[in-house]
Amino acid sequence: MNETHDPQPMNLDVPEHLEYSEEHVWVDASVDPAMVGLTEYAVSQLGELVFVDLPEPGTRVEAGDEIVELESQKAVQPLVCPVAGTVRYVNREASEDPSVITNDPYGEGWILKIELDDDEPGLLTSEEYAKIIR
Repeated sequence: MNETHDPQPMNLDVPEHLEYSEEHVWVDASVDPAMVGLTEYAVSQLGELVFVDLPEPGTRVEAGDEIVELESQKAVQPLVCPVAGTVRYVNREASEDPSVITNDPYGEGWILKIELDDDEPGLLTSEEYAKIIR
């Protein structure tokens, strides 16, 4: 057998309607306030989350701020916010049961809702993000 084996691409979901940061955070700017969460790739790298420390609603954030502390069985990792604005809502359910993020990162596992300062954040499309993780 003379086969070449390419590394198997990860079969991860990258919803087309979302925008992404290189730090593996998604933003849904089609809703107001915008929703922010961890990508399926980030969740797969972190493993099972055991603790999520969320900011208080009303907190002002800048793009690049480390605003959420995520603790998994493997590591403690900050969530780097890809957008600037004001936190309007936090997902208390995800804080009480971090497995919500692990099990449904693009749905019930959203982390924050932010009122954006800029309607056009400079983020990656789903195609651009998919190239980074595959």
